[in-house]
Amino acid sequence: MGVLARTIAVIDDDDRVLESLQNLLASCGYKAETYSSAELFLSSGALSRTSCIITDVEMRRMSGLGLLQHVRSRQSDVPVIIITGKPSENSETFYLDRGANGFFRKPIDGDALLTLINNLCCDAS
Repeated sequence: MGVLARTIAVIDDDDRVLESLQNLLASCGYKAETYSSAELFLSSGALSRTSCIITDVEMRRMSGLGLLQHVRSRQSDVPVIIITGKPSENSETFYLDRGANGFFRKPIDGDALLTLINNLCCDAS
Protein backbone atom coordinates (compact mmCIF):
# COMPACT_ATOMS: atom_id res chain seq x y z
CA MET A 1 0.00 0.00 0.00
CA GLY A 2 1.39 3.38 -0.98
CA VAL A 3 1.89 6.39 1.25
CA LEU A 4 -1.08 8.21 -0.30
CA ALA A 5 -3.40 5.38 0.72
CA ARG A 6 -2.21 5.75 4.31
CA THR A 7 -2.00 9.53 4.80
CA ILE A 8 -4.57 10.88 7.23
CA ALA A 9 -5.10 14.60 7.87
CA VAL A 10 -6.07 15.39 11.45
CA ILE A 11 -7.49 18.88 12.01
CA ASP A 12 -8.23 20.15 15.51
CA ASP A 13 -7.36 23.27 17.48
CA ASP A 14 -6.52 21.19 20.57
CA ASP A 15 -2.86 20.13 20.54
CA ARG A 16 -3.58 17.20 22.89
CA VAL A 17 -6.11 15.74 20.46
CA LEU A 18 -3.70 16.19 17.55
CA GLU A 19 -0.91 14.44 19.43
CA SER A 20 -3.03 11.54 20.65
CA LEU A 21 -4.57 10.88 17.23
CA GLN A 22 -1.17 11.20 15.55
CA ASN A 23 0.25 8.61 17.96
CA LEU A 24 -2.73 6.27 17.50
CA LEU A 25 -2.54 6.45 13.71
CA ALA A 26 1.26 6.06 13.63
CA SER A 27 1.02 2.97 15.83
CA CYS A 28 -1.03 1.35 13.05
CA GLY A 29 1.24 2.41 10.19
CA TYR A 30 -0.59 5.53 9.05
CA LYS A 31 1.11 8.82 8.30
CA ALA A 32 -0.81 11.48 10.21
CA GLU A 33 -0.41 15.07 9.12
CA THR A 34 -1.76 17.42 11.78
CA TYR A 35 -3.20 20.91 11.36
CA SER A 36 -4.45 23.32 14.02
CA SER A 37 -7.07 24.80 11.68
CA ALA A 38 -9.04 24.01 8.54
CA GLU A 39 -7.47 27.04 6.86
CA LEU A 40 -3.94 25.70 7.44
CA PHE A 41 -4.95 22.33 6.01
CA LEU A 42 -6.53 23.87 2.90
CA SER A 43 -3.66 26.28 2.27
CA SER A 44 -1.11 23.44 2.56
CA GLY A 45 -2.37 21.71 -0.58
CA ALA A 46 -2.61 18.48 1.43
CA LEU A 47 -6.10 17.58 0.20
CA SER A 48 -4.64 16.05 -2.97
CA ARG A 49 -2.38 13.70 -0.98
CA THR A 50 -4.81 12.81 1.79
CA SER A 51 -6.75 9.57 1.91
CA CYS A 52 -8.92 10.57 4.88
CA ILE A 53 -9.69 13.67 6.96
CA ILE A 54 -10.48 13.67 10.67
CA THR A 55 -11.75 17.08 11.76
CA ASP A 56 -13.14 18.64 14.90
CA VAL A 57 -16.47 20.42 14.63
CA GLU A 58 -15.78 23.51 16.70
CA MET A 59 -12.74 25.47 15.61
CA ARG A 60 -12.05 29.20 15.65
CA ARG A 61 -12.69 30.23 12.04
CA MET A 62 -13.77 27.48 9.65
CA SER A 63 -15.69 24.77 11.45
CA GLY A 64 -15.57 21.06 10.71
CA LEU A 65 -18.87 21.48 8.88
CA GLY A 66 -17.38 24.28 6.80
CA LEU A 67 -14.43 22.07 5.92
CA LEU A 68 -16.72 19.16 5.04
CA GLN A 69 -18.78 21.42 2.78
CA HIS A 70 -15.61 22.79 1.15
CA VAL A 71 -14.26 19.29 0.45
CA ARG A 72 -17.59 18.13 -1.00
CA SER A 73 -17.95 21.30 -3.11
CA ARG A 74 -14.62 20.40 -4.75
CA GLN A 75 -16.15 17.08 -5.82
CA SER A 76 -13.59 15.32 -3.66
CA ASP A 77 -14.41 11.81 -2.53
CA VAL A 78 -11.88 11.95 0.34
CA PRO A 79 -13.65 10.51 3.40
CA VAL A 80 -14.31 13.04 6.18
CA ILE A 81 -14.74 11.90 9.77
CA ILE A 82 -16.22 14.43 12.19
CA ILE A 83 -15.19 14.48 15.87
CA THR A 84 -16.62 16.60 18.67
CA GLY A 85 -16.48 17.07 22.38
CA LYS A 86 -19.86 18.83 22.40
CA PRO A 87 -22.38 16.60 20.63
CA SER A 88 -26.07 17.34 20.56
CA GLU A 89 -28.77 14.71 20.46
CA ASN A 90 -28.89 14.67 16.65
CA SER A 91 -25.25 15.48 15.84
CA GLU A 92 -24.39 12.19 14.20
CA THR A 93 -27.38 12.21 11.86
CA PHE A 94 -26.83 15.89 11.05
CA TYR A 95 -23.22 15.39 9.88
CA LEU A 96 -23.79 12.06 8.13
CA ASP A 97 -26.71 13.61 6.20
CA ARG A 98 -24.30 16.34 5.01
CA GLY A 99 -21.74 13.92 3.63
CA ALA A 100 -19.54 12.95 6.57
CA ASN A 101 -18.33 9.36 6.47
CA GLY A 102 -18.21 8.96 10.24
CA PHE A 103 -18.90 10.71 13.51
CA PHE A 104 -17.21 10.27 16.89
CA ARG A 105 -17.72 11.84 20.27
CA LYS A 106 -14.66 12.70 22.35
CA PRO A 107 -13.06 10.84 23.96
CA ILE A 108 -12.76 8.86 20.75
CA ASP A 109 -12.96 5.08 20.69
CA GLY A 110 -9.61 4.41 19.01
CA ASP A 111 -10.47 0.88 17.89
CA ALA A 112 -13.72 2.00 16.27
CA LEU A 113 -11.96 4.91 14.56
CA LEU A 114 -9.24 2.64 13.15
CA THR A 115 -11.82 0.13 11.94
CA LEU A 116 -13.69 2.88 10.10
CA ILE A 117 -10.49 4.28 8.56
CA ASN A 118 -9.45 0.81 7.40
CA ASN A 119 -12.86 0.28 5.82
CA LEU A 120 -12.94 3.68 4.14
CA CYS A 121 -9.37 3.94 2.90
CA CYS A 122 -7.52 0.72 2.80
CA ASP A 123 -9.70 -2.17 1.66
CA ALA A 124 -8.61 -1.67 -1.95
CA SER A 125 -5.13 -3.04 -1.36
